[in-house]
Amino acid sequence: MTAVDVPTAIGAFIDATNRGDSEAFAAAFTDDAQLNDWGRIFRGRDGVRDWDRTDNIGVQAHFELIDAVAGPDPDSYVVTLKVTSNRYNGVGPMTFRLREGLIADLRIG
Repeated sequence: MTAVDVPTAIGAFIDATNRGDSEAFAAAFTDDAQLNDWGRIFRGRDGVRDWDRTDNIGVQAHFELIDAVAGPDPDSYVVTLKVTSNRYNGVGPMTFRLREGLIADLRIG
């Protein structure tokens, strides 16, 4: 895979998390988005907001971009982030699939 510039929606995902801006975070996703966090599925923007509250901004998460490469499918990206929070700390990949400039699918783990 080849390194790529981070698309706007993924940049917004990272920046909103680091600023603690839950509304901007949710706005980076499509209305029908799916977020899969190690098998826990969250659907739609309401599901994304729930995950954000319990696993992201709600636990003071901070992301540091390590790498971003084109994913296996069109409009997909594998982004490696260093995560620090009150719940989880570590480095790992997140696979994003975009649609119309927003995050339609996010797989963690």
